[in-house]
Amino acid sequence: MRSRQYGADVLAGGTLRRRRPGQREVPQVEAERGLVVEDSEGRFCGAVVGYEKGAVTLEDRLGKRRVFPLTPAAFLLEGQPVTLVPPAPATPAAIARTASGSVAAPAAERARAKVARARRIYVEGKHDAELVEKIWGDDLRDAGVVVEYLEGIDDLPAIVRRFSPAPGHRLGVLVDHLVAGSKESRIAASVRSPDVLVAGHPFIDIWAAVRPSAVGIPAWPDVPPGQPWKEGVLRALGWQPEVPAAWQRILRSVTSYADLEPELLGRVEELIDFVTVPGSA
Repeated sequence: MRSRQYGADVLAGGTLRRRRPGQREVPQVEAERGLVVEDSEGRFCGAVVGYEKGAVTLEDRLGKRRVFPLTPAAFLLEGQPVTLVPPAPATPAAIARTASGSVAAPAAERARAKVARARRIYVEGKHDAELVEKIWGDDLRDAGVVVEYLEGIDDLPAIVRRFSPAPGHRLGVLVDHLVAGSKESRIAASVRSPDVLVAGHPFIDIWAAVRPSAVGIPAWPDVPPGQPWKEGVLRALGWQPEVPAAWQRILRSVTSYADLEPELLGRVEELIDFVTVPGSA
């Protein structure tokens, strides 16, 4: 149905009406659904409910609809003349991703409280836990996986016994400096189970799993054996000899998985896959 309340046609006769000198240019407004306008003669006021082939459909407060062509200065918006133009094509929403690079769950789903499942990932130290939280926290919360930290690798056998791993009750453990022949590798072997996965990275400390370029240094310094590694690093870099402050500086430099070394990324992803495999919940 076409409206009979069109008003003057500025294109009548096939010529465009010229603006007089000093006349203000009429602004263009997209004909978005819900926009309330009235026709230029003030005879019909309604909200935009549809757009098709150069015309717009308005619906008034009583539900009556009329179709108007999108001609220049054909409408009033808050009493001022405007030219309605076709709405811009909708662009696909950008895919939201977590710091780990995973596709983020919808916002409503992320806001919903999750119950912790019967699965855990232990990491060796507070710094390890904070780094895992920063990069994989969203993924782990979405899966209902709790991350806890060991005070030391020596505590691992007792923790595994208390956890009582079983099918549907899996445990993952991330260990620093897990290399063949080390104390860490021997302890890891002692807790081996189909429902326990101990994965380790080769770095002497979790600090070194952060790419030097992210921290703004050329490389992590070599610290002679027998010296405390963190304190040796701070001396070599010329940083203040305060480990907590240095760690916060390092942690702030990490914004995504791209700031971490592949050897750490692979091990954490492996642990997450292990505890969240179908049937492990």
